[in-house]
Amino acid sequence: MIPPPTTKALRGICSFLHYCHSSQTDGVFLSNPAAEQAHKVVASYKPSKFDKKILLWTGRFKTEEEIPPRIPPEMLDRARNKARVKACYIMIGLSIVACFAVIASAKKAAARHESLTSWNMAKKEKWRREAALAAESKPK
Repeated sequence: MIPPPTTKALRGICSFLHYCHSSQTDGVFLSNPAAEQAHKVVASYKPSKFDKKILLWTGRFKTEEEIPPRIPPEMLDRARNKARVKACYIMIGLSIVACFAVIASAKKAAARHESLTSWNMAKKEKWRREAALAAESKPK
């Protein structure tokens, strides 16, 4: 049987979870405002315009004005990972849509009795005719 967690362990877990939604004070994110001297996380990264777009797209902040001038690198890493996952889901969806579009296009081509083989044979016949005309018009 697993022993119940101690109060100190619970406090550590709660402060870690609170870190994700902590208040911002002059570039320093406090995990627990009451114990501001004990738990400081220095926000040492200045986000670029693209980083701000990622933070907005992933839902970390609602507007660009809410983004502080300096953020912790871990916050940006989490936002980038979330953005990667969203981008992958979008690409999966677009791939599935493209597959259905190709299937529909192939069915229409089959109904018109078009195939790659017939296109290739027609193209080669055209090249043969052009080569024969070029050979006839070439002076000897």
